[in-house]
Formats: sequence, C-alpha cells, structure tokens
Amino acid sequence: MTARYKAVIYDCDGVILDSIESNYLFYNRIMERLGRPEIDRSCAVSERVLHTYSYLDVIEHFFGNDPQKEEALAIGKTIRYRELMPHMKREEELVETLTALKGRVELAICTNRAASMEMIIEDFGLTGFFGCVMTAGHVQNPKPHPEPLLKVLEHYAIAPREALFVGDSDVDRRAAEAAGIPFIAYKSDLPALARIQRHSQLLPHVFG
Repeated sequence: MTARYKAVIYDCDGVILDSIESNYLFYNRIMERLGRPEIDRSCAVSERVLHTYSYLDVIEHFFGNDPQKEEALAIGKTIRYRELMPHMKREEELVETLTALKGRVELAICTNRAASMEMIIEDFGLTGFFGCVMTAGHVQNPKPHPEPLLKVLEHYAIAPREALFVGDSDVDRRAAEAAGIPFIAYKSDLPALARIQRHSQLLPHVFG
C-alpha cells in the first residue's frame, strides 16, 4: 500500500497521552501554594483549558490581571513534572500504529506543552518515532494559531495537504484549519476529515 500523505502530525495530551489527571494535579499544586481552592473538576471549561491550552495561556485564564499571576508562573516552574508521570498513561494502540507508519511517512508532534516532551517521549517508550517535535516553547504563537503546524510543514518541506493532523480538541481543529492541514478527530465528534476512536483506525486513512 502506498501512503496518501507524506507526514502524520500528532497532538500530545488526549491523543498520545491520557494526561488530564496530571494536569489537574500540576495546576492544583500552584493553587495550593497560593492558598487558593482547587480547580473545580465539574467545570467543563476548566477541563478544556487544562487539556488544550499552553502553560502561559492556562495561567492567563485562571489569573488574568490578578497580582498573584507572576507568582503562579514562578511556582509552576518549580514543579517537577516527572513526579506527575505516574498519573499519565499512553493511549492504547499508539506504538503499534506508529510502528506501522514509521519509515513510510514522516512522524511529528505538535503540542501546546512547553518543556516536558523530551521526558515524555523517553518515559513512555516513544524514542525514535518522531522526527520533529514542535512545542509551545518553539513558537511565538501556540495553537490554535497555525504557526506550530506551519513550522512542522517547513521542517519537512511539504505542503499542507500532504500532511494529516491528529487532534482531540477544538484548539487542534482550528489550528489545522488555519494551516490548511486535513484534520483527524481522535475520540471526539469535532468536524474532521475522519473521526477515530482507536489509533489503528488511522491507518486506512493514510494508506491507499
């Protein structure tokens, strides 16, 4: 089978990793240090922000013009992310799907995480799969701005329609739309080229 695309780009949180619990723990540690109540887990908006926004944008959402915002930013930088790793798990069928894709298409990550991706790739057995890892720390404008995805395209010298972006949030969808890249919705009912519930379901969309 030949590949219809030259690259497959993955979001991280909610696609590569089930990490929502670790995100709550991370930001609740900041809240605790500042004497604030924990983030309301019943609030869908808060869950979406924690799950999809970059670190700076999450802090902006919860603190805005609050005088404690700078202190919150500083506290976040002291939290050791490796301590939160036990609260993350790799999505099922991911490695098997990456193995089927590797060598036949380019593989990349495009995430609003900033500084933890290298650790995640190593700790979750993903070393050697991704030729480009684009984080919020490498761009001026994180998703939903198209800049991170456009930088991945530039890295591989390919056109938008030669790639697929697998994401799970409206932030991902908007970034893909703005970059002109076909979007695959993972465990989501967002508008997309296709919706998949398991990673292996991506393969028929890549290979013709």
